[in-house]
Amino acid sequence: MTEYLLSVWMDSDFDPATVSEQDTQRMYAQVDVFNAKLQAEGKWVFAGGLTDSSSATVVSPAGDLTDGPFSEAKEQLGGFWVVKAADLDEALALAREGAKACEGKVEVRAFQGM
Repeated sequence: MTEYLLSVWMDSDFDPATVSEQDTQRMYAQVDVFNAKLQAEGKWVFAGGLTDSSSATVVSPAGDLTDGPFSEAKEQLGGFWVVKAADLDEALALAREGAKACEGKVEVRAFQGM
């Protein structure tokens, strides 16, 4: 089995305050169901949601600190899953389920072999 990173990407202009409590709870419930499925099928390695990118701190090779996200891209990493899958097709199928659950785009990348 190969491990894959399923990255959840959000628009950097997204304001969580504009999402209703009902919609937030629905998405959390959908993700909980997806997480439970991954765990039951032995595909779960690790997952987590991230705080807003404005809370990031960037550390340079020289040790300097800068507030805010490293990238000024329109989209920012919002969370991720690390899963085990037999191949890319299976990882893509899991990503489709994850994207539906969290209602966001999910990027799929395999970890490099050791």
